[in-house]
Amino acid sequence: MNIQLGRFNILEIVKEVDFGLYLDGGEYGEILLPLRYVPEEFEIGEMLNVFLYLDMDERMVATTLTPYVQVGGFAYLEVSWINEFGAFLDWGLMKDLFVPFREQKRDMEVGEKYIVYADLDEESYRIVGSAKIEKFLSKEFPPYAEGDEVDILIWQKSDLGFKAIINDQFSGLLYDNEIFQPVYTGMRLKAFIKQVREDGKIDLILQQGGHQTVLDFSNSLLSYIKDNGGQTSFHDRSDAEEIYSVFGVSKKVFKKAIGDLYKRRLITLEPGKLVLSDNSK
Repeated sequence: MNIQLGRFNILEIVKEVDFGLYLDGGEYGEILLPLRYVPEEFEIGEMLNVFLYLDMDERMVATTLTPYVQVGGFAYLEVSWINEFGAFLDWGLMKDLFVPFREQKRDMEVGEKYIVYADLDEESYRIVGSAKIEKFLSKEFPPYAEGDEVDILIWQKSDLGFKAIINDQFSGLLYDNEIFQPVYTGMRLKAFIKQVREDGKIDLILQQGGHQTVLDFSNSLLSYIKDNGGQTSFHDRSDAEEIYSVFGVSKKVFKKAIGDLYKRRLITLEPGKLVLSDNSK
């Protein structure tokens, strides 16, 4: 049995006591699931999916709560309190996540939020957080190809755009001139690989490019025009942010879709608006 502290584990219920359930922790012995987390219905021998961490007395304990981050992952967490040893961040459990001063890039402040990595300290066998993000990112060459969909966590603003953490493994960059929606630190988004450079650096984009994307949106735009009385005040000179807020696409994709519909003679272009043609009615 491979018990993983700081992560979810599937463990067997071995007995019930007044203050909860004991689960089979293999070499770690029986692990308590406190009464407050016990499901309404259960059976001895049943398997439960639980998160394992250390309680106030440094004993391994189980919970059915889902923390904001597991060991090996990154999250944007708020500082609850600070003492002479470091900061304690709210990660969704009764015991806060400890970030020692040595793992802070700058002194953390109560009420502020920071991107941190949840790590398992091998010497003390404690779950700790670190704001020194770079040392936990992979140095391997990224295994991505252009167009691959990835999960990203917005990390920090840079001169060129926003740095993002990709799939809890790699660093990537979103360029300011290719962002058409509000973006801020701590935001989780779907993104696409724009390119992997020869040096392994990754450029990201929030919208998938290519002809199919334009074709798919062309049909959506045509439906939108039909549903709005056969015309729309959106046109090729409309504001990019307004276009994104309504349609969820960049102005570049929007203009290509207009061109596609016009070439197919499904719309006509009039001053300040797009109008359905007779072919599409």
